[in-house]
Amino acid sequence: MIKMFSKYLGKKYRLISLLAVFGMVMEVVVENLVPLVMANLIDNGIQAQNFNVVLRAGGLMVALALFGLLFGSIGGYFAADAAAGLAASLRSGIYRSIQRFSFGNLDKYSTAGLVTRLTTDVSNVQNSYQMILRTCMRAPATLIFTLALTFSISRKLSMIFLVALGFLLIVLILVIKFADKAFTRVFSKYDALNASVQENVTGIRVVKSFVREEFEIGRFKVSAENIYKLFVKAEGLVCFIFPALYLAVYGCMIGISWFGAHEVVSDSLTTGQLTSFFTYMISILMSLMMLAMVFVMITMSVASGRRIEEVLSEIPKIQTPEQPVTEVKDGSVVFSQVSFSYGKREEPVDWDNPKEVRRQKEKQERMAAVENGTMTREEAMRQDPDFREEANPRFVLSDVTLSVRSGETIGIIGGTGSSKTSLVSLIPRLYDATEGEVLVGGKNVKTYDLKALRDSVGMVLQKNTLFSGTIYDNLRWGNPDASDADCEEACRLACADEFVRSFPDGYNTWIEQGGSNVSGGQKQRLCIARALLKKPKILILDDSTSAVDTATDASIRKAFREKIPNTTKFIISQRISGVKDADRILVLEEGRVSGFGTHEELLKNNEIYASVVAAQTEGGGDFDEREEA
Repeated sequence: MIKMFSKYLGKKYRLISLLAVFGMVMEVVVENLVPLVMANLIDNGIQAQNFNVVLRAGGLMVALALFGLLFGSIGGYFAADAAAGLAASLRSGIYRSIQRFSFGNLDKYSTAGLVTRLTTDVSNVQNSYQMILRTCMRAPATLIFTLALTFSISRKLSMIFLVALGFLLIVLILVIKFADKAFTRVFSKYDALNASVQENVTGIRVVKSFVREEFEIGRFKVSAENIYKLFVKAEGLVCFIFPALYLAVYGCMIGISWFGAHEVVSDSLTTGQLTSFFTYMISILMSLMMLAMVFVMITMSVASGRRIEEVLSEIPKIQTPEQPVTEVKDGSVVFSQVSFSYGKREEPVDWDNPKEVRRQKEKQERMAAVENGTMTREEAMRQDPDFREEANPRFVLSDVTLSVRSGETIGIIGGTGSSKTSLVSLIPRLYDATEGEVLVGGKNVKTYDLKALRDSVGMVLQKNTLFSGTIYDNLRWGNPDASDADCEEACRLACADEFVRSFPDGYNTWIEQGGSNVSGGQKQRLCIARALLKKPKILILDDSTSAVDTATDASIRKAFREKIPNTTKFIISQRISGVKDADRILVLEEGRVSGFGTHEELLKNNEIYASVVAAQTEGGGDFDEREEA
């Protein structure tokens, strides 16, 4: 983890960190020279009634105080700069990692968990690093320098400090050991709290329409109370540090007063030296107090650091190969004996739990043994029930084989859960097929440069998303270099031009976050126009006209036939009217191909398709209503 954070500091902030350390150390040196000057002032100035020594010593103390202020300001400024720089680098790194994740990686984390890592966890690390630079450098330097000076004055009295340090070290080790686990649990609960807030705010209209405000307040209260209880437990452990610290402080005061008085009486120690010893005692004990506070902060930040490292070290499951194909020849698509499983969601491993660590290690050894042939799958499945799920994944698509020519329009129909979206998601490699292969333009999708492949595929998902900005800004997600005329032409194809021009600001109309100020149908048409601006070889519409009327839906399909005849089109729909004019129609049932042919062919040869047509023609309804009936 330290190596990773060092990488994100970079040369610039490593240099700034060193300047902060230099400032703190020099401040300590200057501050610890003051008691020596004070001892000289008392012994050789005040007691000897030498006014010149008093003046010189007083002037020197003022100068040292000014230098201490200067070096302290330098150290504080650069410590804040370095900590803020580390936080900025970490946030950028986490965000870059998230952007590179495949859908499989994103399935591992909740949105709230990623947001917590970007905000709370990074802030904890930032505060901790600033404390380390300012206090962890200052306090040890103070301890070392001050102890050296106290030993030069009296070794006997200095042993009191060593006993206190040993006692505090033991207490710190024990507290940190138990508090670290508690803080790890606290930050995992933050994810649940953020998830509750995010879900509630996103669906606030539904909450209000069902008058569920009090219920949601209750849910939030439960999450907040869980964090409260865990924090109280964690902070309760940490609180043991301060009573131990005060015990050490008062013990040192009593010890130095008792033994120091005997030393003065026996003329082994001067009054000025005993005074400076008390000053050094306060300095040492204040350093210990600061270190205790830093250890509390570090204990919290270590838990946050591990969560950050988890995201930064996550390897994208889908990557561009070493020598990729950079051009997609055409829009032909072939599925060859394709089966697909989302797999088992990976749960985070508690590395502080010896049983879980041992189980994880055994699991990895068992998987390696199966791959090497030293153990059969049946033996592994008998030893570990979880291995059964990995060895026999639940396929949401099974043995799908079909060939689509470039420029064809393919309609896809099927009930909820028949894996229509999963099928088309394999084309741009949002997921990889578990078995078999998917070919685009005659080549396996795994051989393509990811950017080149996805640039050739325009996809309008079920959940359409618009971003804050003008309509032009949103459209240019499809092509940043598109002219105004290109944007308007794409909107005409998507039947969006008319309603856009009805807005007072036309294409410069501001879209609120998530497209909340446009209707569902308008949002869908803008998303279709955005995909068309890519000029894709393959266009995938995943139930993307469900919120528009049938006449507009027909107009969009007509525009596609006439204006982009060479683009391969996959149209997922629950309406027979949305797919019956397609060149061929794919009927999916429970992840398997039930039928594939023209509208007329399927009416004759596919019972499922024929019954859906009859149901929708006779009394409306859709595929799912037919199944429930």
